[in-house]
Amino acid sequence: MMALNDQNQSLGSVMTAALSLLAEFSPAQTKSVIDEDHLHRMTLGDASLEREVLEIFARQTVLTCNRLAGAEPARAAAIAHTIKGSARGIGAWHVATAAERVEQAASSGGSNEAVSAAIGQLEAASAEVRDAIAARLATAPAEAVGDAADERSGR
Repeated sequence: MMALNDQNQSLGSVMTAALSLLAEFSPAQTKSVIDEDHLHRMTLGDASLEREVLEIFARQTVLTCNRLAGAEPARAAAIAHTIKGSARGIGAWHVATAAERVEQAASSGGSNEAVSAAIGQLEAASAEVRDAIAARLATAPAEAVGDAADERSGR
């Protein structure tokens, strides 16, 4: 029995250390609403691809958040799962975390109030990212995006 307690304490120490490392280096700790380094890696440094991905993400979050309102729990969980994956793709960690909360609340049979609260957090995080995307795209030269898109299509 003593050996089992020692193993549990050792495992507990390892888990505590691992969790503190995760918290210290968590993407959610970034100051920006979009992790620039992650987005740059995911778009291979291609500014026009980055712009396109951000535009799609902004449109998608509006549509999917609208679909969450009044959705059945299983549907809400599936929608939130989609948002979570998209948010992780661009480094919108706060949106991904909020979407994960919706997914968990909806799929675990959480109360309507819990699901609604999680959806509210997701909508707020999504709006914040959409605002950041709009500001970013407003400052990007549109002609550079068109030129790069022409290069990709071989025109």
